[in-house]
Formats: sequence, structure tokens, C-alpha cells
Amino acid sequence: MEVRPDPGNAQILKEAETAAATMGIRLQYLDVLNSQDIDTAFGVARKEHAQAVLVLTGPQLNSRRRQITNLAAKNRLPAIYERDKFIDEGGLMVYGASITDLSRRAATYVDKILKGTKPADLPIEQPTKFDFMINLKTAKQIGLTIPPNVLARADRVIR
Repeated sequence: MEVRPDPGNAQILKEAETAAATMGIRLQYLDVLNSQDIDTAFGVARKEHAQAVLVLTGPQLNSRRRQITNLAAKNRLPAIYERDKFIDEGGLMVYGASITDLSRRAATYVDKILKGTKPADLPIEQPTKFDFMINLKTAKQIGLTIPPNVLARADRVIR
């Protein structure tokens, strides 16, 4: 079985590159297709003196949350994730579309379809609610201080 990168990550990466360029930050993208690639990616990050990690979504990464968060902490790399499950495994920060809100929106679509609306007649929606979470235990572990104004914006803080 061949594992392919999540196709949605191409747009996210394009936008991240645009934002990084405006701030003078160099991004290095590494495909992670299996658990060995995770170790390799963190080895490259260490060798290249990376200052932070952005973990994009995908089944191969979501199923290896503990491995990823442990390697980020071990290498003292601030890491941000898209899915809230990462923060429960010791991830530093999460910022992404609210899965709870997306599920509610999906339920309204199911309701409309069951009441006779043709799926092709339903509009395509973009997420409107995002979750921002910070794990202060992890911040302390890697020697990072989170400014109070950033903490004030968080939807959830693990202390």
C-alpha cells in the first residue's frame, strides 16, 4: 500500500511559504509518509538548526501524535499542530478549524439532504470557527515563555 501526502496540505504549504517570505523566514518542507520519516524529519530539523515545527495534518501523522510530540519536546522545538488531539499528547500549540464546529455544519448538511435537498445544490462552506490552544507544561519543558497577550487569545490553556 502506498501512502500519499494529504492533498489539502499543498494549499496550506503555499500559504505558509507566502507568509514566511514576508517575514524573512525560510521554510523546509519534509514529506512524512511513515513512522521512520518522522524520526528522519526531526533529525534534519536538528541538523539544520530549525527554530520551530509546523505539523500539517494527515493520517500518518495523526496516528503518530505521541511520537511527534515527544520528538519535538526532546529536541526543544516549539511545534504547532492543526488538530486538538496533539495538545493532549503534549503538543505545544494547536491552531486549526474547529472539528466540533465542522461536525455540526456537516450534520446540518445531512439534515438538508435527508429532507430532499440535492447535494449539488448545497453551497461549499469554509470553516469559520478556529481553535487556538496552548500547553504551558510543554512550554516550560522546552524553556519557552508564552507572552500573556498570546495566552489571553487562547481558547484552551493546559497549565
